[in-house]
Amino acid sequence: MSVYHIFLVMLGVAILGVAWLPSLLEKYPLSYPILFIGLGMAAYTLPLGLPPADPFEHPKLVTHLSELCVIVALTGTGLKIDRPFSLVAWRTPLRLVLVLMVITIAGITLAGITLAGLALPSAVLLAACLAPTDPVLAGDVQVGDPGEGREDNVRFALTGEAGLNDGLAFPFVYLALALLPAALPLSARLIEWAWMDVLYRIGAGVMLGWLSGLFLSYLIFNLPKKISLKSSAYGFVALAVTLISYGLTELVHGYGFLAVFVAAITLRGRERKHEYHKQMHAFTDQMERLLIVVILILFGGAIAGGLLAPLTWQGMLIGLLLVLVLRPLGGLLTLIGSRRVNMAERSVISFFGIRGIGSIFYLAYALDKAEFPQARQLWAILAFTMLVSIGLHGVLATPIMNWLDRRHGRKIAAELSESEEAEKAKVATAE
Repeated sequence: MSVYHIFLVMLGVAILGVAWLPSLLEKYPLSYPILFIGLGMAAYTLPLGLPPADPFEHPKLVTHLSELCVIVALTGTGLKIDRPFSLVAWRTPLRLVLVLMVITIAGITLAGITLAGLALPSAVLLAACLAPTDPVLAGDVQVGDPGEGREDNVRFALTGEAGLNDGLAFPFVYLALALLPAALPLSARLIEWAWMDVLYRIGAGVMLGWLSGLFLSYLIFNLPKKISLKSSAYGFVALAVTLISYGLTELVHGYGFLAVFVAAITLRGRERKHEYHKQMHAFTDQMERLLIVVILILFGGAIAGGLLAPLTWQGMLIGLLLVLVLRPLGGLLTLIGSRRVNMAERSVISFFGIRGIGSIFYLAYALDKAEFPQARQLWAILAFTMLVSIGLHGVLATPIMNWLDRRHGRKIAAELSESEEAEKAKVATAE
């Protein structure tokens, strides 16, 4: 049998699933990522001759595939946020990023050292990988499509947090690298980390993302009609926004993740009600789903191949501590005194800290840059934490968000979908 053609069939079946499953599962406490991880595990358990999915054997592939998935997701995330950026309007997601993420990193680092016996650089790296929430797998708790109107406080906070922290967690990855033994003294390495990896890289990411968004928004919305793009090409424009802002920022050693999100937010701020935003978001959403399918199948295959073998009960405890204690409790403490969200909303925001593809990228990136002690144990802890998060949050996302919507007198997602289908049917009948 041809392994290549077997994988094509698997990919085709998975793509059909990702096209239909989100709408089919709207009413049920289940998310499609769980099913695709199961598909990967099943496929790699059968004697099909598939190549190993061990991230240690393909570090570059893991890094770049997860990287591409995250930057596409960040563009889609930025494009679908209706709320204009300001320090006041974005106070809640900024708190989650600037306060909660730091608390989480400190807690995981301490747990990694005391519970699992990790070396300090490895503990900091694990914390940096697990602290940010994921823009890829958190669709069930994020805002709806551009202009759709599903942007309540909870969905906005979780969407804004996922967009921002995938860039702002990067300094802590570099901190882990700086803590590894090197020729330069530790003090010199920490000074370089502070001005280069914190100040310069964040500043470059924000500035180049903003400039890219301004320039591309001019090309899209301000060129004369004779040379403007056809509407069918706006999906490619979204891809161009992603690649240009990310590539340029990385070329000057800024944080590309941050630049992509800032560029998308800037682009969304121009002609906010324009229909092209929906077309661009739809294209990025389809690309994101395609990449998710591949990554989750390979992730399931890696688990079937023994990725969790080095996992100890202490490592399991770290994952459970993050998902069940550190994130929920830290979120509640971070949002104390917030007037924008009530207690029920704070509880939901604090609970849904979904870990996913971004964590895979950070760990693969760091391990490709340098050798860390207990690297396989880091992968095992990360994989276990992802499984817990995807499983627990995937099962609870629909019922909890439905409860929150009904509490505020809003239609739930399934009812909105039914209304849209009924409206389309009326238009088709009228035509």
